[in-house]
Amino acid sequence: MGRVASLLMSTTAPDPLAALADLPGVTDSVDSVRKAVDRVYGHRVMRRRSNEVTAEAALRGARGSAALSGADWNLEEVRRRTDFSADAEGRIVGAALRLTAEAGQLLSIWRQSPQRVLARLHLVAAGGAAPDDAVGRPRVAGEPVDEPLVEAPLPGADEVAGRLEGLSRLIVAGSSAPALVVSAIVHGELLALRPFGSHNGLVARTAERIVLIGSGLDPKSICPAEVGHGEQGRAAYVAAFDGYLSGTPEGMAAWIAHCGRSVELGVRESTAVCEALQRGAA
Repeated sequence: MGRVASLLMSTTAPDPLAALADLPGVTDSVDSVRKAVDRVYGHRVMRRRSNEVTAEAALRGARGSAALSGADWNLEEVRRRTDFSADAEGRIVGAALRLTAEAGQLLSIWRQSPQRVLARLHLVAAGGAAPDDAVGRPRVAGEPVDEPLVEAPLPGADEVAGRLEGLSRLIVAGSSAPALVVSAIVHGELLALRPFGSHNGLVARTAERIVLIGSGLDPKSICPAEVGHGEQGRAAYVAAFDGYLSGTPEGMAAWIAHCGRSVELGVRESTAVCEALQRGAA
């Protein structure tokens, strides 16, 4: 069990994420993300057409998240398709789209009951594709997990329950750590635990999105980190995640920086959308 996992399960650590903000390079990542977000929010198009930018960010974010889960479709295919039930890749894209649509509806519940939100996200992602008794609840001992991207050792069911409870306590209590740090840890911890039998990567990246929106960093949900995660590619994602799993200061800082770069790439994508809208090209 790594450093962060131990802190999450502790009942005495008052704010276990605060120290992560002081790791080498993390302050620079936080500052860079904040400046990038401020720039896109200041774009003149955002004053009149922010809803369109939000909708486009949701679509592109879902595409990026689905790509990491094995369905790397081009954007126009995602936009064109209406039936996502015909094949495995289509079901992944459909799950990503449903999760993106659901994220904004769960903000108030998240701060009160994160585990309830996670259960809801898994239910939405599964969309009837998993056995009913395995949907919307953490896995129990002996249940398999379908998450081909992550090959790290799978924590046992008891450890999953304890760490989920610790993560939930942390979210409810709040943290003085910057939103980037909190969202990266939520994302990394859920990916490490893989608490559900399926769709864990999609759920983890949606939870990251919820933290970024709910923290006030990205209240209009126009800075999709999922775009950046997808753009940096599966190999870079797994390598950065290995840093999270290591629990070392260097590894944790590298994971947070990777998540920060993903947000910045999401900002770049939405800036391009703003420019296209301004030119009348979208």
